[in-house]
Amino acid sequence: MNIAFVNATRRFGGVKAWTLDAARCLARLGHRPLIAARPGPFLDSCRAAGLDARAWDFGMDYGPLGVARFKRLFRDENTDIVICNVGKDLRLAGVAARLLGIPVVHRVGLPRDMRDSLKVRLTHRFLRPRLLAPCAYIQRDMAKELSFVTEADVTVIPIGKEPAPAAPTRATTPRTVITTSQLNPDKGHADLLEALARLAAQGRDFRCRFLGTGSAETDLKSLADSLGLADRIAWPGFVADVRAELARADIFALPSRSEGLPNALLEAMAEGLLPVARDVGGVAEAWPAGLDRFLLPYDSGADRLAAALDAALGLDDAALLATRRSVWEHMGYNLSLEQQTRALAAWLEQVVAEARSGR
Repeated sequence: MNIAFVNATRRFGGVKAWTLDAARCLARLGHRPLIAARPGPFLDSCRAAGLDARAWDFGMDYGPLGVARFKRLFRDENTDIVICNVGKDLRLAGVAARLLGIPVVHRVGLPRDMRDSLKVRLTHRFLRPRLLAPCAYIQRDMAKELSFVTEADVTVIPIGKEPAPAAPTRATTPRTVITTSQLNPDKGHADLLEALARLAAQGRDFRCRFLGTGSAETDLKSLADSLGLADRIAWPGFVADVRAELARADIFALPSRSEGLPNALLEAMAEGLLPVARDVGGVAEAWPAGLDRFLLPYDSGADRLAAALDAALGLDDAALLATRRSVWEHMGYNLSLEQQTRALAAWLEQVVAEARSGR
């Protein structure tokens, strides 16, 4: 298949991470993905992966010139199906595809990425996109939030990640905790810092790395200093090779209060890290069996987070490595990138076949 991924968003978020992984694997499976996106880190990453990635100037919503440019692209590339993210993607590339009779997929990252407005309803009615979500949580919430969507309208195909080549074989001393979500208030990093401060006061030895940037970065660094954690925490900022950082850690913390099915968690588990997280979004759908004590209720505060991290930090090397191996095996058996991409490709082929048969 010739598959066009179109993404007009500016930040490098979860849908872009999924697009990069899925496109790479689809290419390995013999398909021909094409990516149209704004210039920036996402486009650079696609090109570095050897993908056909085009820098795109999107222009105004529904603009005749913008729609015409996409129509020309899709005709020239003999495109079979177009996958969009939100908003402007649909109102330009989606319109072009619909006018050409090419099926459109709307890949949703969060339940409230779509609003129940007249503009959205009319666009949806015209495009008739197939809705794709990475977890049942998003499927359910979309049906609750949108008057024109039912659960049956949304196909769920979980995100897959490439497992590390081998199970982890070493544990660090002191233990290394890592978190890789954007440093924004809804990601709960302040609670993580409070929890780490309690552990430090109790005599626990650890190091923690806060990857990424965000609107709360300055406040979080100030909070860490005020809690006496400056010598235990590193702030590497934006990191191109997150997997390399994860491979050097032991425990992954996801204190977030807002998620769909987080790429950050899946990447960490694919490296065999022991996860500690709040039960938010679709996290429970991907959670390894036997690790329920590390999956905290959504309303948990810093005290519960500290207790779970304390239990993880208290494991000896053998117990920690056994747990980490079980996490790595869980990803390989249930959520590998190739497994999930094959499921995606089969569904896309079905959508194309149905469109061509007029169903």
